[in-house]
Amino acid sequence: MIFDTHAHYDDEAFEEDREELLAQMESAGIGGIVNVGASVRGIRASQELAERYPFVWAAVGAHPDEVGSLDEETLQWMYGLCQKPKTVAVGEIGLDYYWDKESHELQKQWLIRQLEMAKETGLPVNIHSREAAQDTFDIMKEHHAGTTGGIIHCFSSSAQMALEYVKLGYYIGIGGVVTFKNARVMKEVAAAVPLDRIVVETDCPYLAPAPNRGKRNSSIYLPLVIEEIARIRGVSAQEVEEATWENAHRVYKKLQ
Repeated sequence: MIFDTHAHYDDEAFEEDREELLAQMESAGIGGIVNVGASVRGIRASQELAERYPFVWAAVGAHPDEVGSLDEETLQWMYGLCQKPKTVAVGEIGLDYYWDKESHELQKQWLIRQLEMAKETGLPVNIHSREAAQDTFDIMKEHHAGTTGGIIHCFSSSAQMALEYVKLGYYIGIGGVVTFKNARVMKEVAAAVPLDRIVVETDCPYLAPAPNRGKRNSSIYLPLVIEEIARIRGVSAQEVEEATWENAHRVYKKLQ
């Protein structure tokens, strides 16, 4: 079975056929999905999906583009959700200097606050980092490494940095980008990171793997990601599937 460690089925892209699509997951070999909160609305929707579907779990967190909406009351509400049985992570949290919707200082402030929430509630983290590789790494090393662990989601930096994260105890999230012909760096990451530190993800509805690039993504396309990782590493797809399933259960400890 395949475990999708990062999805957004609450997204409006799934409004017309969400129920029908999720009903296909088991027959498609998808055994588990973590629906990741990104905004207050997304956090609520992730909780609802986790309550409705036995194979869906939730992550609680505010994406760096959304931290301007946070306040102490909202943070306390998030703390409460972290205690729920099907909340398995704090995420997605991090830094995004590409869109720059919030100031870098505000992004850093709320990343650190949410890392503290993860430590206090015993949950791993799901980290977003875009055009902010060094700042993200420095904050993770100073404020979280060696505590509750987590996933560096949709990893987009160098293989060298991926290995530095592995040294700190983190898992590397690999998705559809690894299948793109021009994704040389991601292919290097897939080759370099130990298999016991790789998890697979969709970030759906975004980043569909080739040959579906540009279309709406879903967990059903994850075999294409697994096959590409297997090809790069010179192992069987079954080996990658089994390893990434086990890795997801190790990082998201509440699944065990």
